[in-house]
Amino acid sequence: MVLDELLVAADACLVDEDGERIAWPFALGGDKGYRADWIDQYLLELDIEPVIPSKENEDRAARPVAFDKEAYRRRNIVERLIGWLKESRRIFARFEKTAKNFGGMIKLAFIRQYLVVPEKMDTSRRRVVFQF
Repeated sequence: MVLDELLVAADACLVDEDGERIAWPFALGGDKGYRADWIDQYLLELDIEPVIPSKENEDRAARPVAFDKEAYRRRNIVERLIGWLKESRRIFARFEKTAKNFGGMIKLAFIRQYLVVPEKMDTSRRRVVFQF
């Protein structure tokens, strides 16, 4: 199973020199497409809370763990960040050959996004419109 191999490899990388675990995910988020009883059970056996919404045709009360709506909403922040980075062509196409230069371009993209100034305010919907 691919998920099992991934988690075991991640577990091996996240231990210190004494073999003590220094980091481990406490929750794992996913879309409704990843919703299955065996996935919930597998994650719970690893002490990882599944943050996966139920499908429309499922009994939500029958799940072994309650759905954490706030954690799922925070997952959206990461998805929007990845989407925004993909819109930055230089980062998406990875023109930089070395990891150091690539990391520098990501930092510059964040600085550019942070320093962008709203050029006009759309008062009819009370939202800021950015010009790139």
